[in-house]
Amino acid sequence: MNYIIIVAGGKGLRMGSDTPKQFLPIGGKPVLMRTIERFYQYSKELNVIVVLPREQQAQWRALCERHHFDLAHTIADGGSTRYESCQNGLAAIPDDADGVVGFHDGVRPFVSVEVIERCFETARAEKAVIPTLPVTDTLRHIDGQRGGKNVLRSEYRIVQTPQVFDIALAKQAFGQPVRESFTDDASVIEALGHSVSMVDGNRENIKITTPFDLVLAETMLQHGQTLRANAGEIGKCGGKQSAQEPTEADQRG
Repeated sequence: MNYIIIVAGGKGLRMGSDTPKQFLPIGGKPVLMRTIERFYQYSKELNVIVVLPREQQAQWRALCERHHFDLAHTIADGGSTRYESCQNGLAAIPDDADGVVGFHDGVRPFVSVEVIERCFETARAEKAVIPTLPVTDTLRHIDGQRGGKNVLRSEYRIVQTPQVFDIALAKQAFGQPVRESFTDDASVIEALGHSVSMVDGNRENIKITTPFDLVLAETMLQHGQTLRANAGEIGKCGGKQSAQEPTEADQRG
């Protein structure tokens, strides 16, 4: 049995909004709902755990009622840190559960189904996997000297979520005392001495944390809707395409 833990503990401070960023609407629907929907598009058998601060849970239930959102999910209490929130999400999984568990940012609603599938399939074989992208901008290392210095971008990757692991391995890893070096879920796994594999992520899998990100998300959503409408017209004309969620290739086009 497989699980996805969606960590949604943001407060929207960088958004300059009183509304938690995971509750902000894109295309008239809260970001978090769109994130959950994407995982259900991958598999209706996936067990979804949403980690929310206790003080936001009533607001979430009200939003679900208002939007008639009835996709099954379990709510776990958010912690004071992401590490603690992940621990709380894992606690909702039985200790004898067999399978893999993913950790995903609640404000990444555009992760592709293809990336989710790659992560879960690879984790079943290799026990620990993260989606990554190549760095396209020039990077500079700031080491205290004025201006810093260039580094080889080919030696770096951009890390996304979902980060997916064997359940037993994840439970063991998140039983460790927290460290400053734990910058993401994979770093917790690596602290046990376990290697982490990488698969390709998707560029559209942005993390919505600023007002610009929200504008970009609206544009991406509208673009995807246009692609689906066009695919439907092709299908009506006897072509092989039919209306569906855009693939990675569609979204890049």
